[in-house]
Amino acid sequence: MPDRTAVVLVVASGAAWESPALQHLNARPGVVVLKRCVDVDDLLASAAAGQADVAVLGLDSPGLDLAAVDHLRRHGVRPVAVVPSALSPEAARLRASRIAISSIVPETRLDSLPEAVTAPEEPPPTRPAGGGAPVAATPTAPRPAPPEPESARDRPAAAPASPSVPGRVVTVWGPAGAPGRTTIAAGLAAVLAGRGARTVLVDADPQGGAVAQQLGILDEVSGLLAAARLASAGMVEERFASVQRSLGPHLSVVTGLPRADRWAEVRAGALEHLLEVGREQAQVVVDTGSSLEGDLGAELSGRPGRNHLTLAAVDVADTLVVVGTPDPVGLSRLARGLAELHEHTGGRPVHVVVNRMRATLGWSEKDVAAMVAGFGRVEGLHFLPDDRAGVDRALVAGRTLTESGDTPLVRALAPLADALVPDVAREHAVARSSRGTRARRRAR
Repeated sequence: MPDRTAVVLVVASGAAWESPALQHLNARPGVVVLKRCVDVDDLLASAAAGQADVAVLGLDSPGLDLAAVDHLRRHGVRPVAVVPSALSPEAARLRASRIAISSIVPETRLDSLPEAVTAPEEPPPTRPAGGGAPVAATPTAPRPAPPEPESARDRPAAAPASPSVPGRVVTVWGPAGAPGRTTIAAGLAAVLAGRGARTVLVDADPQGGAVAQQLGILDEVSGLLAAARLASAGMVEERFASVQRSLGPHLSVVTGLPRADRWAEVRAGALEHLLEVGREQAQVVVDTGSSLEGDLGAELSGRPGRNHLTLAAVDVADTLVVVGTPDPVGLSRLARGLAELHEHTGGRPVHVVVNRMRATLGWSEKDVAAMVAGFGRVEGLHFLPDDRAGVDRALVAGRTLTESGDTPLVRALAPLADALVPDVAREHAVARSSRGTRARRRAR
């Protein structure tokens, strides 16, 4: 008899293996079936109560993904998956490894289920460095590269090569009041791509993103929702290119939520996984929402809160950019936003961008800098001009700022990009120097 009783939750959703599995479990001394859960959501809520040790569930259960398994483990519940007969052993091992389940039992061997429930847990499948899905036990065949589209803009992105400089996640955040988060995020991404750096712009605004509309992208399928579904299946790495829309040889976009009420479809961990995969292949610029407020009920339900996309983008970021405006209302919001961000990140230094700086306010950059200095720890302070004409021209045309011509805002974004991603700036400078040297040699 085992030293202690194993308390079990079962999720079968009416599968044929449910009755024989319960018979085997109930016949085993030291095993107590606490509850037959309706679905994975019910399982996660029951696991949060802290009374169970093991969850027995079908490997094909709807909603079973890496985030759900992580939730179970956080509450001390070990998952044991029953493999349906229709699934081959190789496919079952691959599916289980992708969602970090180490204990699987074939439907044809339910007599071994009590042993799997009471046995010591094996270490979960190893995840690669930098996060992401677990390493699969069985390799998959490489997918062929998609055919070259007729036009580089507004088409699915081709599979990118590895970046020549290390990728970074630059998260653009700012308080409520439309300080220009989306405009700056899109502008930064365009500047980095214009320097030859592979760049991915991710719209992670939970209130309903506007990147696609701003850049004139006609996308019937949200890239973010598509990525969330791939993350549930552990397939983001191999199909990362399929969730992007190309805007040129070096720039692509992961479009955001089509409606604000669809934030719940992006499960916990999906955006983090997406950004970690993106960082391995490119420079990543993230447009976020404004609220950092958490949801106290999210942990109990096993589902993320409304603002989890913004919080995830802030947590994963290598560089944090905070956007504010120089008017009295904007500066007040910026001060409160920096204080809130300080509480969330533990005082992590940030780059502050004062957007729409204009002489009509009667304040100089020195005046605004003195005010911002009192708001908290700032790694860098940057000013961007109020270039309404340049922004409007790009917005109406559905183009990036750099595509709309040499404007004051585009010129001001260049040194900002240098400060945020210095590796790209150095490589760009070296490339320009090399081109200049070659041109002088040809001239001689």
